[in-house]
Amino acid sequence: MNLSYWEIKSWLSSIDFCIVGSGIVGLNCALQLKEQHPKSKILILEKGTLPQGASTKNAGFACFGSLSEILDDLKTHAEQDVIELISKRANGLKLLRQTLGDKQIDYQQLGGYELFLDSDKALFENCILKKEVINKLLKPLFKDNVFILKDNVFNFKGINKQYIFNQFEGQIDTGKIMEALLEKVYSKGIKILNNIQVESFSEANNSVKVKTSRFEFSTSKLIIATNGFASQLINQKVKPARAQVLITKPIDGLHINGTFHLDRGYYYFRNINNRILLGGGRHLDFKGEETTEFNQTELIQNKLEDFLKKIILPETTFEIEHRWSGIMGVGNQKKAIVKQLSNNVFCGVRLGGMGIAIGSLVGKELAKLVK
Repeated sequence: MNLSYWEIKSWLSSIDFCIVGSGIVGLNCALQLKEQHPKSKILILEKGTLPQGASTKNAGFACFGSLSEILDDLKTHAEQDVIELISKRANGLKLLRQTLGDKQIDYQQLGGYELFLDSDKALFENCILKKEVINKLLKPLFKDNVFILKDNVFNFKGINKQYIFNQFEGQIDTGKIMEALLEKVYSKGIKILNNIQVESFSEANNSVKVKTSRFEFSTSKLIIATNGFASQLINQKVKPARAQVLITKPIDGLHINGTFHLDRGYYYFRNINNRILLGGGRHLDFKGEETTEFNQTELIQNKLEDFLKKIILPETTFEIEHRWSGIMGVGNQKKAIVKQLSNNVFCGVRLGGMGIAIGSLVGKELAKLVK
């Protein structure tokens, strides 16, 4: 790229902190760094025209885990670790709301519902059996029972006559979150360059040389916040996990309000502007969905449409208006990787599909690591 003296001087010289990735983690990290170091020069590099990955592509769930997901986590994580995970998700959501304001992000606490297929009676019964145990575990965090039983008031078909309801779950407008975060970042004098792919980096004593698809430059500190794409740059245990989504055209008289989980969270849907947004199905092809390609597959899209027709909107005519996918970062453990990789390189990745809940907190923790 043929850069001018002015471009180099204004954008690519004397950089104190370079952050790779302009998603929820990267932007929150930048805001915290600016607070810690008001005179610092911060540059964020983003490979997409908009933030890639999941920050602008998620379903907009302000959640911290359904009952069946929590029970699943207890099989592979220590009890204290699970409580700590849920605490971080709850505190992360609180931080996001405090940072941007509920009105700015269209936060609505309509509650969350976990649904159970008629064929999943054993799963439902196990959840009922363990409900009070989990409520007791979480009461110190929420000061009330998290999970209660509610009747199938939305008349979904093929679903158990009772749901498990979580009063603390909400929904947000993903686009408004990112608009508000970007506006806040720009107001602090933090620079963002889009359509710039970081290809590699090398470290010297007091700086990091960064090679991008368009130019090379040096920064005092390099911070990787690319989540599902992290393994392309750093040697950390992060697997990409694609999440496929579709949304209907507006539906007259839509009576469904809230966020809904099904099949241990592998399917999820919500109302938005008189539409139904539905995503999931990754468990139908775990290996195939372990990809950084932003496209859809017939297998999963057909299953999502089938869910709409047979379970969610069995007596309602609807049309699909749009389909997309996002890339999450997952691993064997659900705890995010927030660490110093070397003298001048840091990372905050592997958010485990909970980017909305923990992204703000991870960004803040990451900035505090950087000296």
